[in-house]
Amino acid sequence: MIPRMRITHVTSLAIGLLLATAAGPVMSAAETNGLLRLMTLEPGHFHAALLQMQMQPDLAAQVDVYALPGPDLAAHLARIDQFNARAQNPTHWDEIVHTNGDPLEHLLVEHPGNVVVLAGNNAGKIDRIQAMVAARISVLADKPWIITTGDFPKLAATLASAHANHVVAYDAMTQRFEITCLLPRELVNTPAVFGQLVDGTAEQPAVDMASLHYLLKEVAGVPLLRPPWFFDIRQQGEALADVGTHLADLVPWTIFPDQAMDYRTDIQLVSATRWPTVISLPEFQKVTGESMFPVYLAGALRAGNLHYYANNTVTYALRHKHVRLKLQWAYQPPAGSKDAELAIFRGTQARVEVRQGAAENYIAQVYVIPTRPELHGVVAAALAVKMAALQMVYPGLSVKDLGDRFQIQIPDAFRVGHEAHFALLTRRFLDYVQHPESQPAWEQPNLLAKYFLTTAGVELARQNPQP
Repeated sequence: MIPRMRITHVTSLAIGLLLATAAGPVMSAAETNGLLRLMTLEPGHFHAALLQMQMQPDLAAQVDVYALPGPDLAAHLARIDQFNARAQNPTHWDEIVHTNGDPLEHLLVEHPGNVVVLAGNNAGKIDRIQAMVAARISVLADKPWIITTGDFPKLAATLASAHANHVVAYDAMTQRFEITCLLPRELVNTPAVFGQLVDGTAEQPAVDMASLHYLLKEVAGVPLLRPPWFFDIRQQGEALADVGTHLADLVPWTIFPDQAMDYRTDIQLVSATRWPTVISLPEFQKVTGESMFPVYLAGALRAGNLHYYANNTVTYALRHKHVRLKLQWAYQPPAGSKDAELAIFRGTQARVEVRQGAAENYIAQVYVIPTRPELHGVVAAALAVKMAALQMVYPGLSVKDLGDRFQIQIPDAFRVGHEAHFALLTRRFLDYVQHPESQPAWEQPNLLAKYFLTTAGVELARQNPQP
């Protein structure tokens, strides 16, 4: 039994609209006490639950969930139940579940809270965000907000509406809180260590980033099931438009920190590609629990196998600095393998690299590599000064000399993991909601630039011959 959870049946929409028109949104007791009140809309991804891993002092325990009955809602409530029931630092969320009618329509009519979390199916996500922002509700939405260039004008309009309505529309970019992303940002912007970022070329870009993910993951021998719509690129998006959002966000955040990008002048696309991961019916059954391919995937079937376009590359110039992103989804990891990421930043004095492969036991490590052997001593001395300065923020950080490169030794205390990043993200979002003026001016233009790149990159890739 899920503790402190209520299932409500919404009153008729006509009555609700009448009341909303006459008196405006009903103010909850939580709001009158100065607390923010959370709403969750259609939680189709586990990220929606991760935002409630910890209680927040300025967030009411009551949470209104608007969703249709089904496995996605059941999985979400089960995760909240686990947080409430855990032995250490349990939460005490009171989930009030609304399951009648159209979830978005009823949320907008009842409006019991003032902030909403959205993480689920990506098709039409920007329409839902736009509607909530127009209703003066602050939104924390999981990526991606859009997956096609056709939705880009809606994105721009949504951000303009958020600004006009003094609410926050925030993208859940959790990797900004990852220590192996924070440290390269520090190092790349320390000329004594890095020098200056080179311009690079399409063949050897200034920034080279890649990620490899696996569709089938198991816990204790049991597959973690993915919803069947995950494999429909019209609902989930291709890799660049989906997981590529994180890499596209990190590039300017790292090499041009706190600077606004203009997608119309600062980005020049060079090339893009796409190719499928081929999935058999038995593989699909194992990763989804479904018995057959759904009808909406019929157009992606070839000889009985699903051709899932889950792989992309894009090469582009950002303020004349060449960048290459590569995103891949394979079906199942080889024995002992895990998801892996790579990032290379090329400077005139040193390269900063993040590697997470077999050599690192699939634990991301940060390296600094002098561009020439004679710079070893210079880079070593500059790193010592930089590490001393970083001790104020990251006590215990140190450098190991490996001969041809230096490895940054990161204490375990700072490797907090993906789930903990969501608590930090939630805290930042709530701070912005309460103090909208504190949100950096570069956030909105860079969000536009990010989604221009990911969607235009996919469009360019689709112009190439496909296997």
